[in-house]
Amino acid sequence: MTGSIRLFVEAPLQSGTEVNATPEQAHYLGSVMRRSVGDVVVLFNGRDGEWQAEITTLKRDQGHFEPRLQLRPQPVEPALILLFALLKRDATNLVIEKATELGVTLIRPLFTERTNAGRINLDRAVAIAREAAEQCERLSVPEILAPMRLLDCLGTWPHDRVLCAAIERSDAAGPASRHDPACLLVGPEGGFTPAELDALRRLPFIEPVGLGPRVLRAETAVIVGLALLQAAPAVMAHAPEIPS
Repeated sequence: MTGSIRLFVEAPLQSGTEVNATPEQAHYLGSVMRRSVGDVVVLFNGRDGEWQAEITTLKRDQGHFEPRLQLRPQPVEPALILLFALLKRDATNLVIEKATELGVTLIRPLFTERTNAGRINLDRAVAIAREAAEQCERLSVPEILAPMRLLDCLGTWPHDRVLCAAIERSDAAGPASRHDPACLLVGPEGGFTPAELDALRRLPFIEPVGLGPRVLRAETAVIVGLALLQAAPAVMAHAPEIPS
């Protein structure tokens, strides 16, 4: 079904059921893509795999689908957690999009001493992640948690879970191994403050990692860090619960 329109839905997917389109999806299908009743789309919900479905009704702001055939079963995804210092809106949106494409399963924005953004629109972030999953043919959407302060997050972090911290201007090598779950921490524009770096170095679960010889933009560091972490040899371990 390469090239088919892919849509994320909340409803269960199984043959013979009816699935509602959101008003935005109905408008997109009818007004933008010029689809009509009887046309085929591809649906996924992060739980039931990928399904070929037929459009059974379509109006300006409403529509319905009927799943007909499962195209792919739901895979078991390796856990990949991203903690990143909240950036300005466009840069944060880029991080959400690229993290989704790179297979991140959970995203936690953070407030650090040098964070230059005061909030994140979580609804918009979820929408960006869903759109990215639709585009890249992923069958799940990462969970996006509410922001926390860096030190509060580290204070609840399980001590048996390795957290790779991207430290700029350090002599640290790239990630030597990929634990389960794989976890990456990326700081803000301007990097962590000296006090934050001291706090990080005192924590036994922190593994400082370098991302190369150049100073990267924060959003670029996220992409590079995720790629390097996933390329590292895997070390299997028990995955504790993700802190809420």
